[in-house]
Amino acid sequence: MPHSPLVFTFGILGNIASFVCFLAPLPTFYRVCKKKSTEGFQSIPYVAALFSAMLWIFYAYVKTGETLLITINAFGCVIETIYLAIFITYCPKKVRMSTLRMILLLNFGGFCTIVLLTHILAKGANRLKLLGWICVVFATSVFAAPLSIIRTVIRTKSVEFLPFPLSLLLFISAIMWLLYGIFLKDIYVTLPNIVGLTFGTVQMVLYAMYRNKKPVQDEKLPEHKAADIENNIEESVEDEKKKQKEEKKRDIEKIEVIVKNIEMKETKEEKEEEKNEDSSSQKENNQTEVKDKNDNNNNKS
Repeated sequence: MPHSPLVFTFGILGNIASFVCFLAPLPTFYRVCKKKSTEGFQSIPYVAALFSAMLWIFYAYVKTGETLLITINAFGCVIETIYLAIFITYCPKKVRMSTLRMILLLNFGGFCTIVLLTHILAKGANRLKLLGWICVVFATSVFAAPLSIIRTVIRTKSVEFLPFPLSLLLFISAIMWLLYGIFLKDIYVTLPNIVGLTFGTVQMVLYAMYRNKKPVQDEKLPEHKAADIENNIEESVEDEKKKQKEEKKRDIEKIEVIVKNIEMKETKEEKEEEKNEDSSSQKENNQTEVKDKNDNNNNKS
């Protein structure tokens, strides 16, 4: 069934807005690659966005005829996967393990479970309803994911981790998809974008409030603290290894000195013994010569 011109128009505009929105973090990840550190950025929004895109593709496939939903979410899956690969490469070890666990449980285990359950528990129109409400829940979680960033902005009074272009793009994208859902009469597309519009507005208000304020001094994000602790542990281990190596070297040097002294002492004793033996031998020879001489004198007498 062909869509009305308004549905198609807002669908195209939504694709364009979402496409640019997906590309918005590129400067952030360029910075991550350049500094080889994820700094205070978190992986939760990207994991949630990837999962949401996977669900919307499945929803569009089940509903049929939703090409505009498939195109943008397929691109979203690709770009979010790239972002997560970069994040995992440069994040601290503890954050890396938690991110991998989250991807394994949510994007693989969770998605496969939803596919199986929707096929087993529901048929026909009921399957679409069940899947639609699941999409609403997780699409809402994507829009709610920046809550952690919003909390950080309020705590630090800094918009360093809240880029205005991304907030603006999310706001515009939510408007386009909200109108798309309204004209399509699809409540499952409409509801999450109401939430997206709300959070987009909050982020822009926070940006306006704190854009000219200096961040709170000595305030570190959880990832910074974890990285600092990890670095301190590594430095302590390296220092301990270095100290042990130096102590071992000193012990070896002491042993070498002791061995050398023992060898010198033994050599000295050996020389003294040889000298004593030579002296004793010489004395015996002298005594023998004197005796022989006396014997000769006696014989002459």
